[in-house]
Formats: sequence, C-alpha cells, structure tokens
Amino acid sequence: MDAPTMDAPKKVSFYTLGCKLNYSETSTIGRLFSQAGYQITEFHEGADIYVINTCSVTENADKKCRKVVREALKASPDAYVAVIGCFAQLKPVEISGIPGVDLVLGAAEKFRLLDHIGDVVKKPKARILNSEVTEASNFIASWSAGDRTRSFLKVQDGCDYTCSFCTIPLARGRSRSDTIENIVRSAESIAASGVREIVLTGVNIGDFGKGQSGGRRQETHFYDLVKALDKVEGIDRFRISSIEPNLLSDEIIEFVASSKRFVPHFHIPLQSGTDKILSLMRRRYRTDLYANRVSRIKSLMPHCCIGVDVIVGFPGESREDFLETYKFINELDVSYLHVFTYSERDNTHALSLPGTVEPAERAERSRMLHILSEKKRRHFYGQHLGSMAPVLFEGDCKDGRMHGFTPNYIKVRAKYDPLLVNELKVVKLVEIADSGEVEITEPEEVLIHEQQ
Repeated sequence: MDAPTMDAPKKVSFYTLGCKLNYSETSTIGRLFSQAGYQITEFHEGADIYVINTCSVTENADKKCRKVVREALKASPDAYVAVIGCFAQLKPVEISGIPGVDLVLGAAEKFRLLDHIGDVVKKPKARILNSEVTEASNFIASWSAGDRTRSFLKVQDGCDYTCSFCTIPLARGRSRSDTIENIVRSAESIAASGVREIVLTGVNIGDFGKGQSGGRRQETHFYDLVKALDKVEGIDRFRISSIEPNLLSDEIIEFVASSKRFVPHFHIPLQSGTDKILSLMRRRYRTDLYANRVSRIKSLMPHCCIGVDVIVGFPGESREDFLETYKFINELDVSYLHVFTYSERDNTHALSLPGTVEPAERAERSRMLHILSEKKRRHFYGQHLGSMAPVLFEGDCKDGRMHGFTPNYIKVRAKYDPLLVNELKVVKLVEIADSGEVEITEPEEVLIHEQQ
C-alpha cells in the first residue's frame, strides 16, 4: 500500500498485552510503520490507528482486550483498530465482535499488518485474516527499541511441548529459531543504538536451534548462542528471560558463572512442587531435577538471582498437594516467584481432568504464595546489604526517584538525576525501603570514595 503523505502523516499507537516476546514484536511492527512514514504516538495522545497486540496467557484476555479498545476509542472515536497476537489467533471471531474493532490478524498475518489495513476507514464489520497456526512456520526477527536501557531480543518462537494447560503452541505454532549469525547482527545493531542490556526472549528459548522454519533437527543449541553473544562488543549485560529446567544444562550454568556479560540471573519455570501435578501438567521434568538445577546454580554463583513460575489451583491439586508445593519452594534457595492462578483454556487437555479447584481456594493459594515470594525477595535482598554492586539506571522518574538493577536483579532506587540514565555506576546497597526496593548511597559519593 502507499505510504501516507509526509505533509499529513497518519498517527499510529501501539498497546501490548503480555510477555517480553510480545513487546519485541510490537516494537518491530512499529518500526515498519515508521519506515512507511507513519507517526508513532503515545496511546493517550490520540491516533488514527490503534494496534493492540494480545496475549493468551494472562487471565481475562478478552476482558483486557475489550477495555483497551474502549480506551482507544475514547481517545480517538473514529480511530481504526487492529487486534493482533496470540489471543487474536485463538479467538478471532470473539475479538471481531468487540465494538470498534476493524481488523483481526492471526499469527501468520501480524507482521504484514501494513499490507492489510487498507484505507484505514472504519467498516460496519471487522475483517478477519486468520490462517491455521501451521502457516506461521517461519521465524521473523524482532527486538524492542525505545527503551534506552535495555532491549528484548527474540531468538526463538513457538513450542513443540504439549503442556496440558497451555495454548501457546496453538497460538504461535512449532518451535523455530533465528540463526546465530542473524542474532549476533541484531545484537550489534542494538549495541550501536546505545542500549546497554539485552534480554533474550522466546517461547522456549532452551529449545533454540531448530531452524527458521522449525523441524526436529537442531543444527545449533542455546549454549552455542550464548557463547557467540558473549563476544558482542558494546553490550554490558545479557539476561536470559526464562528457560525450562530440563533444558538448562550444566554447560550453560557454568558458562554464565564465568561470563562477564551474561548476568547471574535465571528465571526457571517450576509450575508445581509435586511430581503428581507435574505429571498431570505434562511437564518434562520432576522436582528432583528442578532442585538439582537450583543447587548447581547456587554452588557456582551464590549471589545468583533465581525466579520461579508456579501455577496454583490446577485440576487435581488437593490442599495437601499445594502444601507440598509450598514446602518445596520454601526450602529452595530462590529469590522471587511469579504466581499464576490456573484458568481454564479451550482446546487444552487440562479441561478433561477431574478435581476442579474452587475459585476461592485458588485465590487463597495464590495469596499464600505471593506472601512467600515477598519473603524470599526480601531475604535475597537482605543477603546483599552492605555490599558494593554495579547498577544500570533507568529513565523512569516517580516522586523524584529513579530506579535501576544490579546484575543479579536487585531493584534499587535513588534520587532522580538525568545524568544517571542508562549509566552503570557502582553503589553500596544500604537498606530495604518500605516500598521493597533497596536504598543505596548516592552514586557520586561512591565514585569520589573510589577515586580516593
């Protein structure tokens, strides 16, 4: 289609629901619009076109999508609204029925959004372009831009696993990867933009290496990728977003322990602390392997931050099963939890399992694990008080304060100073504030002290 004339560029705004992977893809689609002459605007500023990138993992995906559409039309009543992403792949007809939606694109079509929006004039009925997920068979490179501090770099997409609660394979298709050469080039481009940290993202990044159109054969592996990226100049930190415990090998752990660029931070999905529920979930490991991975990490990197995903209220999870999970996590040397309350998903095996947990009980179990997560986080932070650590400061400012993170993901706060944005400074971790973040010495004081 023709690009809008430069004397009157159309405005487009993006909104992303869900994971880091979605953010990387939204940003890439946004760059395509910019290159075609569109003006990117903030959501609340009003736009001619709104693009909503949806997620199927978060609860109430339909409710959230409807709310974002309403807010978009409140800002610009005549705006053209396109909905893309995982939920758009799974529930296209449902989304097309949301008042104000003009276009729904599935997984195979979303990166061709510019070709499909047409004259961006609202029509009485939404148009659906939604192929079978098998059509989403090629890897499309993506990374996020706009945040001066970090970029989310997609290295893998799709999943060949069949976890009984998950719709991601139905929404994103088979496991497939970029080449190491392409990823290194992308990382070099990100470094040239001034970004200091790259977060590696994907659906199942430990499964990296199955090629740009998928397939069972792996020419390379995730270990080969991290070794190649470790040599990229200009990036101070590489962070691994999430990796399955059965794919987190000793060689990956040992490499991170010796690397100067890959930070000591792992996020490792657990989902349940009982082998009974792991089996019902069709997970590819058991609790003994998970405990072994945590132990191996901590033996080499005692200061390493370890995050954990866990699902509560899965069908068949008795109160005793939950308490076993609670005990298992409580005894693990981990740093924080991401707690998900199980919610039913169409076309998943879990729907056929007996032993439904009542919503009130699911909520109570979630509350208990959120409290445990906060205790774990404060304990982990407390272990590092009094020590010196390099912090990469971000550009946010709230109530005169800014934030940053240590390599091992301790969140600190300091008095806002624009000169600190996207800078690495060594600071002393002093105390845990009521907000949960760590108070530090002022960076300038530490630098003066070091020079002396």
